[in-house]
Amino acid sequence: MGPGRRAGRSTSRNDILEAARARFARHGYVGTTVRAVAVDARVDAALVHYFFGTKTSLFAAAMALPVNPADVLAGVLTDGVEDLGERLARAFLRIWDDPAAGAPLVGLVRSAASHDEAATMLREFAGQEMLARLAGALDDPRAELRATLVGAQLLGVAMGRYVLRIEPLASANHDTLASALAPTLQRYLTGELSPRDA
Repeated sequence: MGPGRRAGRSTSRNDILEAARARFARHGYVGTTVRAVAVDARVDAALVHYFFGTKTSLFAAAMALPVNPADVLAGVLTDGVEDLGERLARAFLRIWDDPAAGAPLVGLVRSAASHDEAATMLREFAGQEMLARLAGALDDPRAELRATLVGAQLLGVAMGRYVLRIEPLASANHDTLASALAPTLQRYLTGELSPRDA
């Protein structure tokens, strides 16, 4: 198959998305490549890049996520680690509180809680595209632990507020919750983790 778009009316974009969903489900995020998706969709890999750019964007589109969480995190990280906890908390809540953006994320977390394949896919995506990037922004020998603690905290909020809808967490004011989360996230990122840090 030569590079570029198919001649005539094309279903290539939908074919790519169907192939990506199937491959992510079978092989997880790490085990899926743009080239493999292209082969499954019977298109050139250049066409996958034309429509979706990167594998992270393809994943977001295949999972019907209206925003790419990795892109949001990249924007949050641009201002360094000072007040990063606050920026992370507000960005997280802004996305999840938006019905259009939050609903697909809730569906993904629900699937991960009940299906091994979905759990693997979400874990690999979060680990490679989110937590690894967050750890990379920290100048600390325990950066990976710090990033994982942040991820666990936010996943807990996602489960409690948006999936299980535990009150009063589910109906808590956005600003109140952001203000409560920010210091904890900041401590995980830059604060003392154990007596050895003192």
